[in-house]
Amino acid sequence: MNPASTTFILGYHGCDASVAEIVLAGEASLAASENDYDWLGHGVYFWEHNVQRAYEFAREVRDRPHHGRQMVKQPAVIGAMVDLAYCLNLFDSRYIGLVRQAYDDLVLLHKGAQEPLPSNTGGRHRPVRRLDCAVIQMLHRTREDRGDPPFDTVRAAFAEGGRLYPNAGFAAKTHIQLCVRNPACIKGYFRPLGEDGKPLILNDHA
Repeated sequence: MNPASTTFILGYHGCDASVAEIVLAGEASLAASENDYDWLGHGVYFWEHNVQRAYEFAREVRDRPHHGRQMVKQPAVIGAMVDLAYCLNLFDSRYIGLVRQAYDDLVLLHKGAQEPLPSNTGGRHRPVRRLDCAVIQMLHRTREDRGDPPFDTVRAAFAEGGRLYPNAGFAAKTHIQLCVRNPACIKGYFRPLGEDGKPLILNDHA
């Protein structure tokens, strides 16, 4: 497989306002998440072209402070220009087989160790995705062991939330998530602006 050609997307990261300000000031970069339940494995997470969903996530973390090690007192959003580079793009059928194989490899690993597989838990949408995280991390690990080129980013769509109307095929919180493994793919951060060209003000009633 050849690396995909350069493709830039706008990503939005929900976080505490203090974090957003030091990143925008150039005093720090966003840190990679390394929870065992991260949906797309370890890396820096962005909501693709979805500033409102990024804000909603930051708000959810504020209201549920037990959510991992991330703490949010004042929800905020920081934008980023991201180069997908060599992307494990789960919109592309060429990469689906790699994930299936990683699952099979994980099963064999746990069987040999006589350990149970991790599982996805947390209700209908399985927000705690220890199995998915382990599968993606297994994929990266086996590629590294074989000397294959590492993926810079991982990208996938998720249908989440309630149906928009009875028997609808659309979900209220459907979104695209991007996990950046190679920090060099983040080409710059920015403060999101509204249609009036002024800094976008998001609040709990947006």
